[in-house]
Amino acid sequence: MEVSENACQRTLPKPTQQRCRTFWKTPFTSRTAAATSRKKEGVVFVSHHEVTVWPLPRNLPGTLTDAAAAYAAAGLPVFPCVPGAKHPLTTHGYRDASTDLARVRRWWWRTPEANIGIATGTGFDVLDVDVHAIGTGFKVLRTLQREDFIGGWGQAVRSPSGGVHFYYPSDPDREQRSWSRGTSHMDFRGVGGYIIAPPSRIATGHGLRRYEVIAHGRTPRLFDADAIRALLTPPPPALPRPVVFPRSVESVGRLANWVSRLPEGNRNSGLFWAACRLAEAGLTEPELRGVLEPAAAATALETREIVATIRSAYRTAQLAYRPADAIPDTPGALTGLSR
Repeated sequence: MEVSENACQRTLPKPTQQRCRTFWKTPFTSRTAAATSRKKEGVVFVSHHEVTVWPLPRNLPGTLTDAAAAYAAAGLPVFPCVPGAKHPLTTHGYRDASTDLARVRRWWWRTPEANIGIATGTGFDVLDVDVHAIGTGFKVLRTLQREDFIGGWGQAVRSPSGGVHFYYPSDPDREQRSWSRGTSHMDFRGVGGYIIAPPSRIATGHGLRRYEVIAHGRTPRLFDADAIRALLTPPPPALPRPVVFPRSVESVGRLANWVSRLPEGNRNSGLFWAACRLAEAGLTEPELRGVLEPAAAATALETREIVATIRSAYRTAQLAYRPADAIPDTPGALTGLSR
């Protein structure tokens, strides 16, 4: 595993440098793991995991145009982003990502300095450890390291802010969707997300800075992002004793409006909670969909996920129904919901 103290930019603020260096000096469990492995034609065989293909090119060309083509040739869907920024240049963002070399070359012929976006969830996923003015994710990362949650990454990339992106192979048999935990300064980019890839550059207060590969893992293996999300998600606060829910149009509308304003990270769990409360109040599954599906769609959840969540909530409510349970009469009591 090729890491060193030099992986931390000396031009970063000193507190950030120190946190970064302290992290890299701590041995990884995966360095001393007893698992044996062997490599053949880009496929990594790991004794305690199924065969995992590592798709990322180990050596990238220096220019953005050639690097984008190299990613596409490796089967990774890319799309152009604004030079010096993270915003997509295409109409539909990461949904326009392509491995078609002719299309990729046209994109970068038009904008040679475009940053490289790669749609995640197919080929690889990314754990993003952020560094912000209000805090960093390195403290949480060290906890995850001690608990052996983060071993098995294929490469580590230093972000322009001083954070780290850990790349893991995607599980072709298990879909893991993107999520964000702002208070932990940590994000996951899987299905429904994208990452800005090396050698892209971002404009910062210190000029343009690159995304730079700083380490390669020995044995990339599958990664349980859902377990980390559960660890980083605090339990919901105790709700006040509920009152009997009147099945009025006004009350149902208030709850649907609350669902439509759920922030990223709470959307699915909030929808599930609301659907359970309405099911306990006596709404049928078709009625739940009629009320909550348009509201959840306004938060950008996909229809398939909305329908599955409502169905699961309805079944849960039918199995665990207690007449004393009901939703609060005012949406204001729901603002503390965190999962």
